[in-house]
Formats: sequence, C-alpha cells, structure tokens
Amino acid sequence: MGNRIALVDDDRNILTSVTMVLETEGFKVTTYRDGAEALRGLQADPVDLAILDIKMPRMDGIELLQRLREKSAMPIIFLTSKDDEVDELLGLRMGADDYIKKPFSQRLLIERVRAVFRRAEAQKGAAGGALSAGSLQRGELVLDPAQHLCTWKGLPVNLTVTEFLIIQALAQRPGHVKSRDQLIDAAYGEHIYVDDRTIDSHVKRLRKKFREVDTEFSHIETLYGVGYKFIETAA
Repeated sequence: MGNRIALVDDDRNILTSVTMVLETEGFKVTTYRDGAEALRGLQADPVDLAILDIKMPRMDGIELLQRLREKSAMPIIFLTSKDDEVDELLGLRMGADDYIKKPFSQRLLIERVRAVFRRAEAQKGAAGGALSAGSLQRGELVLDPAQHLCTWKGLPVNLTVTEFLIIQALAQRPGHVKSRDQLIDAAYGEHIYVDDRTIDSHVKRLRKKFREVDTEFSHIETLYGVGYKFIETAA
C-alpha cells in the first residue's frame, strides 16, 4: 500500500492539523498552499494519493484535478464546503475518487484515505477476475468489498467509497428499508453528523451510475419520509 500523500489547501490550520493526523497514522505528507504550486510539485515528485481543497487561489481544485488527470491516475479525495455541490459533482465526473465535506472529523478522513488506498490496490490486482471471500451477490448485483468491485449484469459500475458503502448496506437485506440515519452510519460511521440531503444526493448519483450500464435500472426504491431499499427484482 502506498503511503505518500499530498495535502493541498490554502487554509494553514487545515494543513497543520491534517498533516499531524496523517503522520500519526504513518503516512508521509507533503503540503501545498495552492493548486499551481501543487501541480509543479506533483509533476516533479508524484505521490500515492492527493487530498485537494476545491476553493483555492491561482488554481482551484477542479482545474488541478483536470491537469493531473492528463498524466496521472493517482487517487484523489476532494475537501468541499457545503455550497460546493456543483463543483464536487463535476470533480467526481472528472475522476475524483471521493469527497469529504468540511467540517469533517479526523477519524472520518483517515477512514476515507485508507478506503481509497484499498480500492486503488484492489484495482491494480483485479485483473484475475476472481471474487474475494465475503463478496455479496443479489440478483444481477455483485459487490466485492475487498476489491472495491461493483458489477451489474456483469458490467463494472465505478463507485466512490461512499457510494459503495451505501449500496452495500442496502443490498445486505433486499426488501428491507434502510433509513437515512442508518445509511449515514453505514457510509460515514456512527457519531458523524451528515445532512440527510447528502444521502439523497448519493442515492441519486448511484442510480445515475447504474443507469449508465443499464437504462432500465430501478432497483433502489424510495419510501418517502422513511428511507430506501434495494429490491432484487424490480417491477
């Protein structure tokens, strides 16, 4: 597993506090104060994962992601503010691996970093096609947590860590309703506050990604005021 991380943010307090947390967990951290500086540094000395703020001077996180993706497939996590939904959606479409909304808990950040590293390593070793022990199959849906692999009707569905955890929670008990609070716990861990609408946004993107491989996909059902459920055989 790689352990070199670039942290890019114009907030000195975040650079200091997050660096301390990551280094305590055994990661080696390089920090940058803006996107232009980070682009030069990362082109000269690539790392294993980058954590990017979206709103930065000189070059924002979206442009930095675009420039990095021209030559690199390194995993990237976005740090976003509450009003950055449009930017974060654009970032995910351009190839970011996950995003975390500010303010965030340090424990959540570490969990996301480790999960993205696991997914990156799994994708490198997934050429054999064999499923890991603990994989889950529900109808046409196959989930392999160890490889962070999701397929629908045999076709890969590229999910962020958060999206994977949500569909996994729903698929564990088909037909049973999961409340938004339960899905928040599954995706973010207990004692982490996330607005209910965040789960709605994740589910909306999940449906869109599944419909990109199957236009008839309708297996995530909304129960208004209650939550969501996964159904193996859609009506």
